[in-house]
Amino acid sequence: MAHKKEELKEGCYGDEVREHILEFAENGGYEAIPEDEHEKWFTRFKFWGLFHQRSGQESYFMMRLTNASGILEPDQLRTIGEVAREYAKGPVENPEFGNGWIDLTTRQSVQLHWLQLEDVPEIWEKLESAGVHSRSAGGDTMRNISGCPLHGKAEEFVEAGPLLERFEEELRKDDALSNMPRKFNISASGCTVGCAQDSINDIGFEPATKEIDGEEVRGFNVRIGGGLGGRQPRAATPLDIFVRPENAYEVGRGFVELYHDYGNRQNRSKNRARFFAEDWGMEKIRETLQEEYIDFEMRRAGEDFREEYTYNAGRPVEDGQHDHVGVGDQTDGRNYVGLSVPVGRLPAEDAIELADYADEYGSGEIRLTRRQNPVIVDVADEELEALLAEPLLEEYPAEPSPFERGAMACTGTEFCSIALTETKGRMARMLRWFNANVDLPDDVGTIKMHYSGCTADCGQAMTADIGLQGMRARKDGEMVEAFDIGVGGGVGEEPSFIDWVQQRVPADEAPGAIRNLLQAYAAHRSEGQTFRQWVEATGTEQLVEFCEPEETDFEAPYMADAKQSWYPFAESESAAAAAADESAAPSDD
Repeated sequence: MAHKKEELKEGCYGDEVREHILEFAENGGYEAIPEDEHEKWFTRFKFWGLFHQRSGQESYFMMRLTNASGILEPDQLRTIGEVAREYAKGPVENPEFGNGWIDLTTRQSVQLHWLQLEDVPEIWEKLESAGVHSRSAGGDTMRNISGCPLHGKAEEFVEAGPLLERFEEELRKDDALSNMPRKFNISASGCTVGCAQDSINDIGFEPATKEIDGEEVRGFNVRIGGGLGGRQPRAATPLDIFVRPENAYEVGRGFVELYHDYGNRQNRSKNRARFFAEDWGMEKIRETLQEEYIDFEMRRAGEDFREEYTYNAGRPVEDGQHDHVGVGDQTDGRNYVGLSVPVGRLPAEDAIELADYADEYGSGEIRLTRRQNPVIVDVADEELEALLAEPLLEEYPAEPSPFERGAMACTGTEFCSIALTETKGRMARMLRWFNANVDLPDDVGTIKMHYSGCTADCGQAMTADIGLQGMRARKDGEMVEAFDIGVGGGVGEEPSFIDWVQQRVPADEAPGAIRNLLQAYAAHRSEGQTFRQWVEATGTEQLVEFCEPEETDFEAPYMADAKQSWYPFAESESAAAAAADESAAPSDD
């Protein structure tokens, strides 16, 4: 029997949903949707990037945008900022971030909150006039395609731009493939840094070389079935296929169609592509692709560059690029400047000012990274000093602290109905506290600390040096917000996921636990040893002792229930109940 979600999608999904959204918007907005049809329409709305916010925020929506591999062309960020300034206003200011801002996502795109349905037609008109859209940004479909944010600008072994563009224009826009069994993530990168993180995508294309008829050919190896969430992370498995650049699209499309046709539509907790790949196995998938979906003869995998991967790979800074923060060289002799937005939240006025900088000092184009940061590109040498001296770069520096540089955070209870804890405001406070209370050796350039509000792991805690996942715990007889703390995650040549060293640590004791752990790292590391290397060399029992929870002077607001912190929510048992009975919160839909 098909899952209930399939029934809700039946009869209307994909492109045709847009007309219904416009109709509801023009006839009263939220109030025009029959109350007994909320679940059906909210499920369908997600295809167009429109998510109803959590209980207690009735009539407000989040809109997720889509821009393949993080490219924002001139004026697009400015337009997004102007839309946020005018429409993304909540009933009460967030105490940490104010009102009217954008969130940068881990899939190189943007989210807008506090939108009202009756404003959506005008919002779409403004965004789409600048070339920005929200189609296929959510729901059971192909999500925003990730790639090296500097493709076409920085050095690439194989050019990935044409493949990314074709995936965007031909595959994601094919309405016949809009209704997938679950969300589906695609990545492709031509650089040898590993920044597209193919290991945690449903299908990933990595640069490779293969000798064919005596000639060394450049192309891509293919991996499938990677992903996080539900405490069941899996690194993508090599499909043992090498493709020339001109054939890569057909293989990508073939696997999308295969999953679309054969993927599990009954059990949503077991129907992501990673479970499909595990159930079928690589040999059966290759054979089915060749027999039913691919017109050319596929070749076995070539030699990849994974041993060179440095992006979030836990390797020393001198080994190579581990994010896109800072000043770097472009192949045309100009520079890119990556800025640190610690938890990915950017006030509308700052986004507009950043767009002004991109116009004044670069080409106007901005790239977004998988670490929730913006990159200004095409900056000439003679403009570099003036850009770096701009006041806004004191707030979002190109040379941040190790904690700010490595921080990521998901949406949390502020808007997400499955989250167990508040995330972004708390992480922002913790970063300031760590800057003031933890001293790291001078050669430690970053500590990658990722915070997810629940086990769905949208904040990618499983791939962090220090991963935090929101939980609930009892303290002094009361249920309070808490963290599970894990260490030693990262991608790279051999992806590893965190090992849990403390669980259900009350939120006011977690910063002390992390400080104790970092102080032990600083005291016991070998010279030049990164945090991930130190964790691998240190026994689990010792790490548990080092990560001792401790109350400190850190102020931990919203201890009892962050979703009641600064604006009213409806009472909801869903998230707290999931934590109390040890069951996992469901993955993001």
